[in-house]
Amino acid sequence: MTHIEIPDGSPFGMDNLPYGVFSTPGTDPRVGVRVADHVVDLAATLGDPCFSAPSLNAFMAEGDWAGTRERVKALVSGDIPDDAVHAVGAVALHLPIEVADYVDFYASEHHASNLGRLFRPGSEPLMPNWKHLPVGYHGRAGTVVVSGTDIVRPSGQRKTPDGITFGPSQRLDIEAEVGFIVGKGSPLGDPVAVDDFADHVFGVVLLNDWSARDVQAWEYVPLGPFLGKSFATSISPWVVPVQALEAARVATPPQDPEPLPYLREKSPWGLDIDLAVTWNGQEVSRPPYREMYWSPAQMMAHMTVNGASLRTGDLFASGTVSGPEKHQRGAFIELTWGGKEPIEVDGRSSTFLEDGDEVTITATAPGPAGARLGFGEVTGRIISAR
Repeated sequence: MTHIEIPDGSPFGMDNLPYGVFSTPGTDPRVGVRVADHVVDLAATLGDPCFSAPSLNAFMAEGDWAGTRERVKALVSGDIPDDAVHAVGAVALHLPIEVADYVDFYASEHHASNLGRLFRPGSEPLMPNWKHLPVGYHGRAGTVVVSGTDIVRPSGQRKTPDGITFGPSQRLDIEAEVGFIVGKGSPLGDPVAVDDFADHVFGVVLLNDWSARDVQAWEYVPLGPFLGKSFATSISPWVVPVQALEAARVATPPQDPEPLPYLREKSPWGLDIDLAVTWNGQEVSRPPYREMYWSPAQMMAHMTVNGASLRTGDLFASGTVSGPEKHQRGAFIELTWGGKEPIEVDGRSSTFLEDGDEVTITATAPGPAGARLGFGEVTGRIISAR
């Protein structure tokens, strides 16, 4: 039997316990929970067949998230069979959910204002609707991949001074985001109230919405992002339960004008999450999620106010997380101001991603009694276009 010792200050202690899907050599993917630097096999210990599945969907659909969390805490506090405990570095981590639908929002006022200044100089940075509703677009669920998956440089149409050309994107970018996973669905036609967020959203991941800015700039008028976004979206393998984030809840920045009634929160669902972005191992940005104008609960309420249903495995994301300072910008198009202000990375003057570049996003949030909770990381490396 093994008793897991949790070092002081571990971001994966008893107050966190994120879920993921893992496998060991010669075995099928199944559900585990991370404790310090170990993965505990829930399929082998809790006896629920849903943990033998290759995704979290069956477990999330069962709905007893609080009860299971207490069972997991009891399990990992005691002695665990040796063959049910694995070092994190000895397992393969898989996409934790079967993605049903994917929606990406645009919830940072700082990011939206910066892009407005870049794309529409001389005009108001924000569009007239931006402070009235959480703006978003539907993405492509089938191109959501787990951290560590290589990202093939996309090709598409681009508008250049020489005319319309086709080829590999020359302005390949990242978007440091936070993603929210729906565990409990809703009937078609029934809006979901903003205060029912925790009844439907199971957990939180880190997300990188890779973006081909040159493809996006040519295609996005009038219907918005398409090929410039749909080629790949990376998420972290560990899903931090919403129940673990009570100490991280904060109010959103002041919202003016006051949102319409269906978007008004009785209790705040902003989150105090600190992100960090590294480019080829060099930290280049620290975006603060607490600065986001729209909360995830407001995003969920807006997403369903027309009667659109939620489904187990739905993923919706915050959009780029950016703060008011330059070092808090969560996309390279902002950080380098459209490529006009390069930054030094690996001894080179960098604006957008080159083949072989690797980007990693990490994050922590406050937990009980001054602890910090970890989200793991989401990493991707760019490989050349096919």
